[in-house]
Amino acid sequence: MPLPSIIAIDGPVASGKTSVGKQVADKLGYLFFDSGVMYRAVTYLALRQLGAVDDAAAVAEVAERSPIDVRPATVDDGRDYTVVAGGEHEDITWAIRSPKVEAQVSPVSAVPAVRRCLTAQMRRIGLKGRIVMVGRDIGTVVLPEADLKIFLTASVETRAQRRYNETQARGEARDYESILANLRERDRIDSSRQVAPLVAAQDAVTLDTTGLDLPSVVKAIESLVATRS
Repeated sequence: MPLPSIIAIDGPVASGKTSVGKQVADKLGYLFFDSGVMYRAVTYLALRQLGAVDDAAAVAEVAERSPIDVRPATVDDGRDYTVVAGGEHEDITWAIRSPKVEAQVSPVSAVPAVRRCLTAQMRRIGLKGRIVMVGRDIGTVVLPEADLKIFLTASVETRAQRRYNETQARGEARDYESILANLRERDRIDSSRQVAPLVAAQDAVTLDTTGLDLPSVVKAIESLVATRS
């Protein structure tokens, strides 16, 4: 049997989806697609154009009129991909990782019109196959027909420490407690939103990564891939 062509990896913020998904995609020769960057991009553009994201209709308009593309990395600066926006293909890869964007992305992603707009774009990409797509609702909403669905989880303290380590490595001045508080609030919003809440698909395999390092998680997923082929 062939390898699973569509692999969906879901989970809360900083559960390791991006790092794990990228390595699994590289090993399989598949496209890696982080759905979160789409919502971060809309959040960044909305904040820049509107100054705030409290007007859901206005934010949805930004999403509708703003072409966003995710491409293989074009700069060797530690990025996993390049995110461009607008007709002039502005590189916003690192801009969408700012603390301000991180603090507002969950409410933006909860706007139904924004989710509909971006879900349609992601489905067109995902249904081509040979892809590892990571996010919050890939296995439940975006690609429910995925051949393999995985739900990664970890304690919020572990996830906050991971995010803190990432920001320190990039030279950003952020403290652990503020990151922890932000993750707890994002978990609350993501899990309680009416449209596409964060939840494991019924047929997903759940992996708790609290006590695991990256190679161990990748190895576990490789084993799952092998059993589905």
